[in-house]
Amino acid sequence: MLKLFFYLAVLLLAFLGYTRYSLAGNNNLQIGDDAPNFSLNDAEGTVHHLSDYAGKYLVLYFYPKDDTPGCTKEACHFRDDTVELEKLGAKVVGISVDSSQSHANFTKKYKLQFPLLADGDGSVANAYNALTNLYLFKIAKRYTYVINPAGKIEKIYKNVDTSNHSQEIITDLKVMQSQQ
Repeated sequence: MLKLFFYLAVLLLAFLGYTRYSLAGNNNLQIGDDAPNFSLNDAEGTVHHLSDYAGKYLVLYFYPKDDTPGCTKEACHFRDDTVELEKLGAKVVGISVDSSQSHANFTKKYKLQFPLLADGDGSVANAYNALTNLYLFKIAKRYTYVINPAGKIEKIYKNVDTSNHSQEIITDLKVMQSQQ
C-alpha cells in the first residue's frame, strides 16, 4: 500500500511539473529578440555576463548533465572545433544546472577550452526557455542560441544532433557572415 501511495505521489508531482513546464513555454524567444542577460559562475568561480561577449558571436549552448554520453560528445566536438569557431569570431559557452565543481571535473577530464556556467537554480535556462522543471528536479534542455555581436538572437537550435552540432553551427556562421 505504501508503495502504491509513493508511485501516485510521484505521478502527481510529475503531472504538476509537466503542467507548469507546458505553461512556461509562453516565453519563446524569437530570432531578432534581445538575448536575455545572464551572470553565472564558471568552473573556477569567475562570473560571466552576456555583455562580456559583446562585439562577438556567442554560441550559447544548454545541455542536460556533465559527463553523460550525449553531453560529452557535444562538448568534445565544440572543443575540437574551437579554433575554427574563433576564426569566425565566435565564442562558445555551455550552461547546465550542474554545480561549478561538477563543471570543473568535466572540464578537466575532457580538456575543454571554453567556459561551462553553473545555473543551479535554472533561472537563465528558464529565461532562454531551455529548462525542464518537474519540481523534483530541474534539467536544461539541449538547446543552442547563436547571439550576434549586437546581442540579438541570430539562430535557435532546438533539435540538436550532438554528433554534428558544432559543424552545423560553423556552416551557419559562415552563411550569416556572408549575408552581412
